[in-house]
Amino acid sequence: MNGMSLFITCPVESVERATAFYTALGWTLNEEMSAENVSCFAIAPEQYIMLGSRELYASVGGTEDLIGTPDTPSKITISFDLASQEAVDDLVERAGAAGGRIGDTDDYPFMYQRQFDDLDGYHYSPFFMKP
Repeated sequence: MNGMSLFITCPVESVERATAFYTALGWTLNEEMSAENVSCFAIAPEQYIMLGSRELYASVGGTEDLIGTPDTPSKITISFDLASQEAVDDLVERAGAAGGRIGDTDDYPFMYQRQFDDLDGYHYSPFFMKP
């Protein structure tokens, strides 16, 4: 898995407030991967934190039970790219065979993505960016 990018996705109460906070930390906003309801910050080479509105986060398949409040932290989604759609499917199938809970599959024009939870309930979303 050399060359893998890492994306950690966190639901936030206010994307504007969270963007100001992470900007104050000195992290770099990736404007191309940000929008009104999500901000993407580069925290290290090929490592990003995605700060999405709770509504945006809830629209991602399989997250209905994952969203908390500022007093009850949400689970986070750990996302990373793989070399092919087959590699995504293979990893998710191995997670299921090992006892993980398999979630939704999202097949967008630009990206293929699947969801799974590990045995402790941590949520993963491997994806393949289509050329």
